This record gives sequence, structure tokens and C-alpha cells, in this order.
Amino acid sequence: MKEKICRKCLLGDLDEDDFIRAMKERIAEYPADKRTEENEYRRRLEICRGCEHLGNGMCALCGCYVELRAIKRQSFCPGRGDKWKAGK
Repeated sequence: MKEKICRKCLLGDLDEDDFIRAMKERIAEYPADKRTEENEYRRRLEICRGCEHLGNGMCALCGCYVELRAIKRQSFCPGRGDKWKAGK
């Protein structure tokens, strides 16, 4: 049985490897019916990679972890004009 990360802990209380592993597991376990298509997910992440608001995997505009936000079909980029919209 894998150990769950405490939802009440602060980041400083967590081991970095455990935290990163837990985030990757959460992304991998996100329900398929709520998940964006793989190509769209990769496209969104490429847009985030080039964004001036990305830092340490987080969006400085909203505070989300971009990989988790990008996997959600109904999510949007919090940047002005929604950078994730097709053709932007």
C-alpha cells in the first residue's frame, strides 16, 4: 500500500521526491473521461514552457501546477486572451 501525502502539510514539511512522485501519480490517475486528449495536453505544456509566468512547474498568475491544470479538459490558461485557445 503506497503512502499518501498529507493534505494538511505545507510544502516545507514534505520530502521533494515524495511530493513530485505524488503529483505525477495524481496526473496519471486523473479520470479518462475528464482528461484532455494527449496531443492537446502536450500542446498546452509547450505553450506553458514558453510562458514568462512559468516557474518551478507553477503558474505565477494563478498558482496552479501547470501539468495538473493542462490535463483537465475544461481548464483554460489564466493568461490574458487564454493562450491555450487554438491559433494563439
